[in-house]
Amino acid sequence: MNVSTAGITPPSLFPRPVLGSTPMPVQNLNAELNGPQLEAVTTLEGPVLIIAGAGSGKTRVITYRIAHMLERGIPQHAVLALTFTNKAAREMESRVKELTGRKLQSLTVSTFHAFGVKILREEIEVLGYRKNFSIYDETDRNQLIKDSLRECKVSPDGVDLYKLGQVFSSVKIGALRWGEGANSAFQPVYDEYQQGLKIFNALDFDDLLALPIELFETHPEILEKYRRRYRYIMVDEFQDTSFIQYQLMKLLADQNICVVGDDDQSIYSWRGANYENILMFERDFPGTREIKLEQNYRSTSTILEAANGVISNNTNRKEKTLWSGNGGGKPIELFHPQNESEEADFIAARIRELRIQEQLRYEDFGVLIRTNSMTRNIEEAFLAENIPYRVSGGTSFFQRKEIKDVLSYLRVIANHDDDVNLLRIINTPRRGIGKTAVMELSELAKKNGSGIWAALDAFNRAAAHGQGTFGDLDPLFQDKGRLEIDGFIALIEGFREEILGRKNSLSRNVRSLVDKIDYWSYLVTEHSKNDKVARWKFLNIDSLIRSIETWENNPDTADTGLYAYLNRVSLITGSDDGPEEEGLGKVNLMTIHASKGLEFPVVFIAGAEDGIIPHSRSVEEGGDIEEERRLFYVAITRARDKLYITSCLRRKKMQGADESSPSPFLAEIPGHLIEYHEGEKKVENGEAEDYFALIKSKFA
Repeated sequence: MNVSTAGITPPSLFPRPVLGSTPMPVQNLNAELNGPQLEAVTTLEGPVLIIAGAGSGKTRVITYRIAHMLERGIPQHAVLALTFTNKAAREMESRVKELTGRKLQSLTVSTFHAFGVKILREEIEVLGYRKNFSIYDETDRNQLIKDSLRECKVSPDGVDLYKLGQVFSSVKIGALRWGEGANSAFQPVYDEYQQGLKIFNALDFDDLLALPIELFETHPEILEKYRRRYRYIMVDEFQDTSFIQYQLMKLLADQNICVVGDDDQSIYSWRGANYENILMFERDFPGTREIKLEQNYRSTSTILEAANGVISNNTNRKEKTLWSGNGGGKPIELFHPQNESEEADFIAARIRELRIQEQLRYEDFGVLIRTNSMTRNIEEAFLAENIPYRVSGGTSFFQRKEIKDVLSYLRVIANHDDDVNLLRIINTPRRGIGKTAVMELSELAKKNGSGIWAALDAFNRAAAHGQGTFGDLDPLFQDKGRLEIDGFIALIEGFREEILGRKNSLSRNVRSLVDKIDYWSYLVTEHSKNDKVARWKFLNIDSLIRSIETWENNPDTADTGLYAYLNRVSLITGSDDGPEEEGLGKVNLMTIHASKGLEFPVVFIAGAEDGIIPHSRSVEEGGDIEEERRLFYVAITRARDKLYITSCLRRKKMQGADESSPSPFLAEIPGHLIEYHEGEKKVENGEAEDYFALIKSKFA
């Protein structure tokens, strides 16, 4: 039966009930969808490529399309919808249930990897595995790699197991070949690793895609079975598919295959995404019907014109022009603060101002950054303005391990009875007070009804007088252990006297503390296989100390003591990055990568500087400048009503501050859309087409 309805306006659509309730009135597709959306929803036969621009209602089209299939009589079990995250799969299934009022017990909405597991649970025995296979996580995989190295008479010492695992992964998915990008010296280790997986009846994450492909290629009768079962296939976020995911989809699909994506939003090449799959699709599926969704329901015309101006400079893309019926909108405001501290202060102050003036909630604001390392100054500014926020796509500066370690020392110095922070630092850096000793100390404290510090101090005093009266603790601490305890207590008490006595500034004392415990050596030891991580973490500590110094030197800081500082930090180191004002939510501070798929009434893009956007590594060693431009395009199109962009004149790098140049992408935004500011002062000719020359002149 040919169920294609392309070009036909159906008399009615499925009901839109809430499950378990009386069905809602029948809707009409024409009332729900625009022309291209209607075409995408009703074209069910043959290969279909839907190019869905940012904010064009992609999810709506996908869910309506699945619901329309079911309404036209296509069985649930014949439909397969593939996406990239479990959250997206759950949302898609939930929306189809809401549209159709059906339980959808036979519909398959899944991630690629979960679908691979589903196939393998049914068919893996023909490949020599048992159906009750295990799936190894990274820890299990690294242990097996280590064992495989030993089996091949190669010492695992000095081998970066993570990097070697990445090589194995690239070989397995076909991204590398031995002798062609992959060091053939490790091929015997890889073979041993593969044999080990089979012996232990285990799969790694890549096997969840690689083995279904092997299964289909070596057993055509099984492939045909699944082709008959899944006669209608849909793939969401197609621009993010990797080569191996495309291979699996290509094998499985017959003709009724629909892929939905936007090559302009392909920003994940670092995890295997290949935007060229869109071009391959048209080649591999002749007669593909291409449908473009170009009407944006999210942003104003100003924001879309800016986005179009930027992305049009990419050459490897499908031509499209987003447009909006939302009106012209407010100009894009471009600010050039002196440095990252002034940038953060501007963002925080403007959020506070707009929230009151425009009656907005905190959750209406999105602050987008290129890298997670840029959060610290913005978090500090939010703290100063009492602005609640959450960090997505990375870790809050104040939640990073190295920062929490230093803050834990300060909290124990301020309050010896803080057991949580004491336990964190008692053996960090390592000082011979192991887990067993800590457990016994905890039991002693519980028995005496005291804190762990009191138990530690009591044991130390008794030991100093030759009194071995602490039972199981005595053999745990021989001479070296007792010296370590004595040294730890002396360290805390010494800095308590220094800091509370205010003989020096708090920032200076914290720097002395970090030096005294030799935290740098601890980081080097902990990250011996990657000294870049150790350096990065130590620079974070330096940033913390400099932020304390800035706080101390702020004329608005009434009390620069330890307790005042810790109270201040506690506002943002609490659960989920601080409290939420009732009904207002939290500002969204996130990397641009994490913002994909989201939208906010007001967006700030921070750090629009050359070397950050585009990132310096994108222009080194043949990096992909077009992907960096796509990333900037994604950032712009997160904004619904208002967009602010900041580009610092100077930015701290390592120990110094270097002059910064504006991002070259700023020059690609049509000049008449920009309102240019120098500090808080609007530059009257900022709307001129040659505004970028004006920006450049600031560095002359």
